[in-house]
Amino acid sequence: MSAGLVQTYRAFAHNNAWANHRLLTACAALSQPEFDAHRSGFFPSLQRTLNHTYIIDLFYIDALEGGWLGPAAWKNEVPFPSLAALKPAQAAMDMRLIAICDALTPARLDDVVKINRDTRVQTERCDRLLMHLFQHQIHHRGQAHAMLSETSVAPPQLDEFFAEGEAPLRAAEFAELGWTEETVWKS
Repeated sequence: MSAGLVQTYRAFAHNNAWANHRLLTACAALSQPEFDAHRSGFFPSLQRTLNHTYIIDLFYIDALEGGWLGPAAWKNEVPFPSLAALKPAQAAMDMRLIAICDALTPARLDDVVKINRDTRVQTERCDRLLMHLFQHQIHHRGQAHAMLSETSVAPPQLDEFFAEGEAPLRAAEFAELGWTEETVWKS
């Protein structure tokens, strides 16, 4: 039986948080100079790339919550210079996104979200904005994954999505996050 569209968004929010947890946990093995080092990418370091994903999450999640933060979200391009500060901030942001998706209903997916662009108000349907946000995260995590592969730290596997038969392989990480399979797949 199909899990339903709302459940799919909930699962994507959990998968997003899990992938961020895996990536940031791996990056924690880097020294600060390795985290800061110039690398190939849109934002040419792990520090800048991972801070960018946080900033854009802040921008859109605030709008999804009905906030009006807008471009003030990116007034500081590196709000968390150290991974020790970034990891809990990203985890908190991921929990905000999970809360948004946990509160979804089929009708809410059709709601219009107002986004403060400073000089104009952008409007997007909630479902489309969530898809955009998930895609943005996937894109930049891929860049960070490639950057991490240039270091002595092995990048974690990020290309899977909660296959049922692989639940035992992620159980320890789910426990670190305070989840179970039932947390992700509740109806």
